[in-house]
Formats: sequence, structure tokens, C-alpha cells
Amino acid sequence: MTDAVTGWLGPAEWQAVRLSLRVGFVATLASLPLGILTAYALARWRFPGRQLLNGIVHLPLILPPVVTGYLLLIAFGRRGSLGPLLESLGIVLSFRWTGAALAAAVMAFPLMVRAIRLSIEAVDPRLEAAAATLGASPPWVFLTVTLPLMLPGIIAGTILAFAKAIGEFGATITFVSNIPGETQTMPSAIYAALQVPGGEVAAGRLVVVAVALAMAALLLSELIARRAARRVGGA
Repeated sequence: MTDAVTGWLGPAEWQAVRLSLRVGFVATLASLPLGILTAYALARWRFPGRQLLNGIVHLPLILPPVVTGYLLLIAFGRRGSLGPLLESLGIVLSFRWTGAALAAAVMAFPLMVRAIRLSIEAVDPRLEAAAATLGASPPWVFLTVTLPLMLPGIIAGTILAFAKAIGEFGATITFVSNIPGETQTMPSAIYAALQVPGGEVAAGRLVVVAVALAMAALLLSELIARRAARRVGGA
């Protein structure tokens, strides 16, 4: 199947697909621990600034992606507030594929947190209380009771975040530009192809791949969400 895809897509197109998948995987996996912690805090903890945190988490869904990309540029760019410090540590994000992963992670983070938070809120606190009364410590209650019950939400949130990450365009192109082989993901490659005469065919092939990946992720997420709903309903 891989040979068929590589034969159908040109070298530059296949390179953009691979980079999108790489960016999507890194963005999703890197943000997953923070996503679980944030979702749990918003679902179960009460603390000053909780609504502010909730607003910040969902801000990328409201802001234009270009604005998010610009904010990342002034924060993590070479001349940004944190860019020089990171560069001194050997970490360069602007105009690198790692920066594309950061932009994709920021844009996908709200979807991940929301799915996981809904899954946590569906867990009956009485089950956790029952485990605590049997002598289980809070970390053990989380690992043996809460985590298994919220696992479908984690999986669904991860899949949704991955689908969003591989399709991110506005924040990515603003933060890391559109450099073939380095930061040119599928959306950027589609945009670049449409800027040249006769590029519609290449753009069309990439659109087919992007739609197929997004639909597969969404269908898988819907399947998991339904199974989670039946599981919670039968608990």
C-alpha cells in the first residue's frame, strides 16, 4: 500500500505527507501528559484562576490561527522572549519542523483537553470514594479506577488532536513559514501548489490524502466515543 501511495504522489508531495504525520505524532504525544493533567484539574479541582485556565486552554479555538502563530513567533522566535534562551540550550523552534509540531500541538490542545475532561466528568466519584475507603492511596485510586474509566476519552481526544495537528495551516505557516522538506506540511504544500500554474493536480492529490486521514481519524474517534458511552451507561 505504501508503494502505491508513493507511486501516486510525487517526491515532494510524499515528503509533505510524511512531515505532516511526523508533526502530528510528535505534537500529540508530547502534549498528551499535559492534556491529561489539565483536563483532570479542570474537571475535579477547584482553585483560584480555574476559569482563567479554562479560557487560556480554549483560546486557540477562538483566535484566528494566524494570531496564534504570531504569538508563538514573538514568544519562541529567534528574537522572541524565550527564543534566545532556548537557542542557547540547543533548541530552535522557529523555521524548524519542531516549531511546526509546537504550533500544531497548541492548536490541537483544546480538542484533546475537552474530550478527556468530558470523560473524567463521566466517572462516578463514588467509585473512587469506594476504592479510597478500602485503603487505596489517591495515586493508586487514579491508576486503578479513574484512569481505566477515562481511557476511552483519552484515546478519542488523542485521535482528534492528531487529526487537527496534521491539518493545521494558519499558525504553522505564520510561525515556521513554508520551507519544503523542513516545515512544508500537507496544508502548506496544497497552498504552495495552488500558487503555481498547473498545480491543481498535485493539490488535488494531497487533498484526497488529507481528507482520507481526517475521515479515518474522525470515524475512529466516533467509534471509541460510542463504546465509551455504552461502557459508562452500563457501569
